[in-house]
Amino acid sequence: MGGSSAKDQAREPAQPHAAPLKLEEFLPYRLYLVANLVSQALSRIYVDRYGIGVPEWRILVTLGQFKVMTAKAIGAHSHMHKTKVSRAVSALEQRKLIVRRENRADRREALLSLTPAGRAIYHDLAPSALEFAKRLLESIDPADRAAFERAVDRLTERSRTLSGATAATENAK
Repeated sequence: MGGSSAKDQAREPAQPHAAPLKLEEFLPYRLYLVANLVSQALSRIYVDRYGIGVPEWRILVTLGQFKVMTAKAIGAHSHMHKTKVSRAVSALEQRKLIVRRENRADRREALLSLTPAGRAIYHDLAPSALEFAKRLLESIDPADRAAFERAVDRLTERSRTLSGATAATENAK
């Protein structure tokens, strides 16, 4: 019984050196992995202290920065899907961390802002988040930081361009 069955071969991974595409070397995956690991590490700060998740955190920070915004504008700024924004807004409203009021210019949407309790959390978490970012950036040699920032900016811009081109191609089909 020197040969293995097709079922056994299906369970055995192919020789990785022969694969034309290796996940761990694929730039989009590597960027996803870094972003995911950073987000998980950062979330420990606000999950442990305040019991809020990533979407709620992004909304709090966005409103802390801009003071008043619509849910649609928050979604656009933070690159979150509208359903995720809607759920997070509801959760923050229930906890009385944000308040919703009518937008007199457009009654179809509401204006969102932090309550005093929401602002207190924002101001409490900001120094910890900034310290976290500083500690993360310290892993990059100071001489390489400007190049790193340029690379991130270029990758972001190229991704926007490619995303638009992909969307246009999909819409044309």
